[in-house]
Amino acid sequence: MFAQIINTLSDLLYSYILIILLLGTGIYFSVRTRFVQFRMLWESIRVVMEPKNDENGLSSFQALMVSTASRVGTGNIAGISTAICLGGPGAVFWMWITALLGSASAFIESTLAQIYKRKAEDGTCYGGPAYYIQAVLKSRWLGALFAVFLILTYMVGFNMVASFNIVDSFRAYSFFDASTTPLIIGGILAVIFAICICGGSTRISKITGVLVPVMGIFYLLLALYVVVTHFELIPRMFSDIFSNAFDIHAIFGGFTGSCVMQGIKRGLFSNEAGVGSAPNAAASASVSHPVKQGLVQMLSVFIDTIVICSATSFLLLCSGIAPSDELKGMPWVQAAAEASLGQAGVIFITIALFLFAFTTLIGNFFYAEMGLGYLCDKKPNRNLLIALRAVATIVVFGGSMMEFSVAWSTADVIMGFLALINLPVIIILGGPAIHCMRDYMKQKQAGKNPVFRAKDIQLKDKTDFWN
Repeated sequence: MFAQIINTLSDLLYSYILIILLLGTGIYFSVRTRFVQFRMLWESIRVVMEPKNDENGLSSFQALMVSTASRVGTGNIAGISTAICLGGPGAVFWMWITALLGSASAFIESTLAQIYKRKAEDGTCYGGPAYYIQAVLKSRWLGALFAVFLILTYMVGFNMVASFNIVDSFRAYSFFDASTTPLIIGGILAVIFAICICGGSTRISKITGVLVPVMGIFYLLLALYVVVTHFELIPRMFSDIFSNAFDIHAIFGGFTGSCVMQGIKRGLFSNEAGVGSAPNAAASASVSHPVKQGLVQMLSVFIDTIVICSATSFLLLCSGIAPSDELKGMPWVQAAAEASLGQAGVIFITIALFLFAFTTLIGNFFYAEMGLGYLCDKKPNRNLLIALRAVATIVVFGGSMMEFSVAWSTADVIMGFLALINLPVIIILGGPAIHCMRDYMKQKQAGKNPVFRAKDIQLKDKTDFWN
């Protein structure tokens, strides 16, 4: 019964409500910012390498790695395989559209998080959607509702999927036993996860700062190798992507399983643009101007979807292995790697997914801690933190034994409700972020390193910084 309810809710959210809201918000902010995602892409690459403005905060690069650790995960590998198997190659095109439009939304929400970030007693900064909701809308209950769904989405929904996909990647091996292997792998994973999260956000940023770039580079090299060695399939691959994306009869004949729905659903799951997660990491960065971190988080969407998700798509569609319902998720990715590299390819994909998923588990818990911090006015007692970590560890263990559709649909539904709160809020509050962008451009054109002051954009709301 739970599976039926959760799958029905997922279809309802992504068939109508979220598709209109996601694409509409992306188009709106693309126009309002004069397509900042293209116009200032090079500037975002430059900004990410700047040193932090204050020793107490994270650097832009560290904040980028925390948010990218959450974004880049199982959705980039198993999620893309699932989207193409269920929706066809056209899902890749709609995944691109979700990212290109959503990156404008990501810029707005992360700039807002920087403008309204708070100062902790030790001098560090923190914030996110819950805080800008309270600061501008004066609604503590709506901020608390967002924080609750933030915890449920990342600590429960997304971490269950990550744990499930790690176990799923071992099904390709002869030693896999459905009755015992998930228990063993889930137990080992839960123990390692518990050890890491007890180190707090500082350890999280250090771990992800090392693992995310390394695993990303090796995975991209594998995808490039498969594409180059099957170069004769490249024209057909692009033909399939674009022809299937605009096959009107196929799309509207069964919209629930169409390439549009699958591409947008898996694209949102992967890049999280507009969901309200990345602003929690963005607010922790110490920069001289809020727009700098907005640009950095915009870049994270490009890295996640346009680079890594596309790499998975090309690897799969150029592998010579046809997609099918039976191969959805990890089996198709492993079969594609095996076709080019033999058993070594299967082993490599398993290791890559483990690293992707494990950093996702850690990055997701960072967001759950942020949500709890808001609910407890930044002062959760020790017992509550221990309880949160214990529940998070149990979820990781439980996710390893879940069923495919239940794991994915649960994550999709909880994430959908989180987006339903955040997207209307950033539409209402987007004005200061737009003015902030114009102030940044004005200073850049004057040859300055932009430094933000709230009075320069006539900001009336009280802030802990920028005064």
